[in-house]
Amino acid sequence: MSVEFIAVDIPKEGELVEVATGIFWLRMPLPFDLDHINLYLVDDGDGYALIDTGIGTKRVEELWELILAKLDKGISKVIVTHMHPDHIGMAGFLVDKFKVALYMSHSEYFVARAISAGSRGASDWQDDNYLVRCGMGSKYIADAQKNRRESKGVGQVIRPIPVAFERLQAGASINLGGELWRVIIGRGHSPEHVCLFNDERKILLSGDHVLPIISPNIGVYSTEPNANSLEMYLSTLPPFLDLPSETLVLPSHKQPFHGLHSRVEALLAHHHLHLSNLRAFCAQERSIKECLPILFKRELNQHNMFFAIAEAFSHLNYLYFCGDCSREIGKDGEYLFKTKEA
Repeated sequence: MSVEFIAVDIPKEGELVEVATGIFWLRMPLPFDLDHINLYLVDDGDGYALIDTGIGTKRVEELWELILAKLDKGISKVIVTHMHPDHIGMAGFLVDKFKVALYMSHSEYFVARAISAGSRGASDWQDDNYLVRCGMGSKYIADAQKNRRESKGVGQVIRPIPVAFERLQAGASINLGGELWRVIIGRGHSPEHVCLFNDERKILLSGDHVLPIISPNIGVYSTEPNANSLEMYLSTLPPFLDLPSETLVLPSHKQPFHGLHSRVEALLAHHHLHLSNLRAFCAQERSIKECLPILFKRELNQHNMFFAIAEAFSHLNYLYFCGDCSREIGKDGEYLFKTKEA
């Protein structure tokens, strides 16, 4: 079975669409090429449990006020799948407005607190060193330094994060409206990404871990340059094949769909094809920058380049850590990857 989108209209800004009994889909805008995030309200008895919140901008706050005015009851729980700003950005606003609990995994909560607080005066030489290792060149690094100086940081699009949270852990369940939703953890896109599965209704709230059409960004960033993010992603995707094939998937981007098994298999194949292509390309020493055209056929703008570098790094680190490639430092400080002979 291939991916099949469900036959409902995509919600317009400020509107709700019921995608299953007591589950409502809404969208919030994003200022990127991927211009939206899907959020979900689940009937929780006296209120609605919210899954993800939107980025923390004035426009999204205005849309929330519009939506809240339409609801017949308030928000009872705020559940955040992971720490990226489009998911946690408005969590503090909504938790404070309704005086309810924030539910997250342990790692995602504390990473979110850290990134929203910024560097707090710490030196950023590691950020520069990361770009050197990626082979990005002096002009790109100088531009990145300038952007860091002028930027106010990711904390500007994350409302103050509540100082308390309820921990979601793998294998545990959360009760929403008298129904149990089982916590399944994915890794690689973020440290401890929460997915929720309702065994009785066969519905999966997949966040960014399983998306239709597009692949979530699996990157290695300057905060942990020796991470093996892709290995974590590839090892936490296969358990979703154990869920029923008829599962309704409610993702954070694009549209709700059926065809979970096909999508998981396609995502696994997508990354293994990239790895195979990189093994061939790295028969000669290659920098991370040199590998970008192997992974990305489209032209990359400044915003996309940030994620593309991280994605290429994650694939090459995977090959290095599994022993398929060597990793040396070149004359300009860049990593050079070379496939080992069989």
